Amino acid sequence: MKDPDHHMRHPRGHLGDRANAPGTGGCAWRDEQFGRGQHPVLGWSDPTFAHEGRVYRKVVVGTIEQFPTKTAAKLAVETFRSTINAVNPAVPVTLRQLVKHYEEIELPSKAFSTQRTFQTSLKTWVLPQWGEHKLSDVRTVEVEGWLHSLPLANATKAKIRNTMHVIFAHAGRHEWIASNPMTLVRQSAKREKLPDVLELDELKKLLAELENPVRALVFLTAATGLRVSEALGLKWSDVYFAAGEIRLSRAVVHQHVGDMKTEASQKPVPMGGVLLEALQDWRRQAPYRQMADWVFASPDMDGKQPYWPETPLRCYVHPAAKRVGITKALGWHSFRRTFATLLKGGGEDVKTVQELMRHANSRLTLDVYAQALTPAKRAAHLKLVGLIQPAAETAIGPSWSHSEDAVAVSG
Repeated sequence: MKDPDHHMRHPRGHLGDRANAPGTGGCAWRDEQFGRGQHPVLGWSDPTFAHEGRVYRKVVVGTIEQFPTKTAAKLAVETFRSTINAVNPAVPVTLRQLVKHYEEIELPSKAFSTQRTFQTSLKTWVLPQWGEHKLSDVRTVEVEGWLHSLPLANATKAKIRNTMHVIFAHAGRHEWIASNPMTLVRQSAKREKLPDVLELDELKKLLAELENPVRALVFLTAATGLRVSEALGLKWSDVYFAAGEIRLSRAVVHQHVGDMKTEASQKPVPMGGVLLEALQDWRRQAPYRQMADWVFASPDMDGKQPYWPETPLRCYVHPAAKRVGITKALGWHSFRRTFATLLKGGGEDVKTVQELMRHANSRLTLDVYAQALTPAKRAAHLKLVGLIQPAAETAIGPSWSHSEDAVAVSG
């Protein structure tokens, strides 16, 4: 018959039952090897600690003399469990709980645009599929297969994968998991088709078809490469006509005024020539022209907010493009891409384009934004053809065919 006090006498004996704390399973241990036999040790396990499904942590709760019986040890378990719950109410067990913790601790420090993109990925795709899964049950191969099955563009699927990677990295920092299952998830971000950019004559036709303030807004984004959030975030106090530059200090994303996207984004933007004249012309027409007013203030909001970006795009830009025969899919970012492409096609060096785009590095400028326009491709092709053009048959020296050459060699 098994000795009921076996655990009490064993050198590494079990002193208490599992504590049913939320997210934990605690039990007390008497360990003669730990602390030279002076301490009963409490360890708790949780399947979310992904080390063969379980990880034990040992925490000293008192001396053997303090807890000489199993009843006393059980009391120690309950006391320690209460302490854990007071400090850390619940260790995240499911992905939904982990996301909630991340949103409370980390997400508020991110830019509003980042928060919005992050939460869209989570609420639309990640949580409906994985929200109730335990952290230890989210497997690399399963996530990879799920991503490949989604009817989305590669870039969108890559963003979802990156979002999940950030969430699990948060768990890793708090030592709730031993490794990030997203690290080995393979998901290409390669575009299936290049985004549309405008050629120079198309841009001119579009601008000629538009009226202020939309004409000034399109001209500004196409001539400076400003993001639409930055353009809509401008106030007249940011536009230095005498100095010929725009000084950026804020961005507006869906009427939320926030900081610039990156430190590089805050660099002054040159403004001169016909662009300067176009903005001066718009200010003379604008109903809101004081220094504290938005450059593109919405009349529907009594000038207290700038336009929503979708409104001028849908109501004015798209119809104007259709009238002049432009069938390309245009968004506000199309004008930023057009800016980079026209600069590169005009022979500007990469560093200059990078600075004007206010990118942190030139790789993004070349790989993502600057495309070679058809005329530039044709000119480069003709230049190369001229360089490798075969010599004329009247050139000095023997002229023979490959067959004659072969006969001569065989002879």
